[in-house]
Amino acid sequence: MDIKKTWLFTKPIAHRGLHTADLPENSIAAFSNAAKCGFPVELDVRLLADGTIVVFHDDKLSRMTGRDGYISGIAADDLKNTNLWNIAGEPTEWMIPTFEKVLETINGQTPILIETKNQTACGPMESKVIEMLHSYKGEVAVQSFSPYSLEYFKKNAFEIPRGQLSTLFTKEDLPSALKRSILRRLKMNHVSRPDFVSYRFDLLPNKWVTRTKLPTLAWTVRSNADLERVITYCDNIIFENFIPQIEKGEAGE
Repeated sequence: MDIKKTWLFTKPIAHRGLHTADLPENSIAAFSNAAKCGFPVELDVRLLADGTIVVFHDDKLSRMTGRDGYISGIAADDLKNTNLWNIAGEPTEWMIPTFEKVLETINGQTPILIETKNQTACGPMESKVIEMLHSYKGEVAVQSFSPYSLEYFKKNAFEIPRGQLSTLFTKEDLPSALKRSILRRLKMNHVSRPDFVSYRFDLLPNKWVTRTKLPTLAWTVRSNADLERVITYCDNIIFENFIPQIEKGEAGE
């Protein structure tokens, strides 16, 4: 199968759903909006203290909920009391969704690109995701900054397409200069064996991505100016804050 002919590279992917000023990122509303408008969705999964998998980007709760603490420190029972904030920092009616609820809501209406947010040992979260996807009928793919998370999918769910995320990591991202160098140069691809690369758009083109000869997603494109700058250096984009117009055959030329 030519992965470039699949949904991953034929339609722009909505970053954390098609969120707006009123519809929070990674919310049920944002995912429903993306499906309604015909866009695949990208989302982030994390593990709660009680083993529940939720869809939430940050490790801290503050930016999206106004609460103190870390997402990994709460349990499923806390979700009903945790409203997501809109772009103005105001509470909305939407809560942090469980991954199970998101799968039920999307229900195959549009493809899903799942980013695993794993800051601990790989396996506990990945195994739960794989188990939940066994009964899911829609199209999915996974991506991660962690090559070991992708390695777990390679060994236990090889049929799910895998994407290696990367960027120019900062000291805040990774204290180790050696790890930053290895990961930004995609030197762990022999571990993750990705089917595609997902790289920050303003760092394209670069020799590390080119050398992989893999299809490339550019993230996160936030304007037509960004799109015009990167479109010839990638095969598709992950976008937010605007509606991209990409003619067939324009990406990757």
